Amino acid sequence: MDKIRAIIKRTGEPVGHMTNISNTLENLQNIVGGYIETVTCPNGVVIICNEEGLMNMLPINCTIFPGNLSATMTFVGDIIVVGSKGDEFADVPIDLETWKTDYLGMEGD
Repeated sequence: MDKIRAIIKRTGEPVGHMTNISNTLENLQNIVGGYIETVTCPNGVVIICNEEGLMNMLPINCTIFPGNLSATMTFVGDIIVVGSKGDEFADVPIDLETWKTDYLGMEGD
């Protein structure tokens, strides 16, 4: 798949934005600023982050509450939110409003 729909949330952005990105390792590494690490969440959501973000002391980006679970995850540096299809990244399976309310824990519009 050449391009996929993704949410990119840069450090300092409250929610992030939906966009189409090139689905190549080089592009994903460019967006997060280094080697990628993936975190699989409920509902087919995959978060791509910088594998060495903590070690490189990147600024805190966000804390997510995946699927309204009691567990939380804090991410540093810029992140990409996508979906998966087998072993490949695919279009993000949620919309921006669901990301905002169900994952970031913010109130809806």
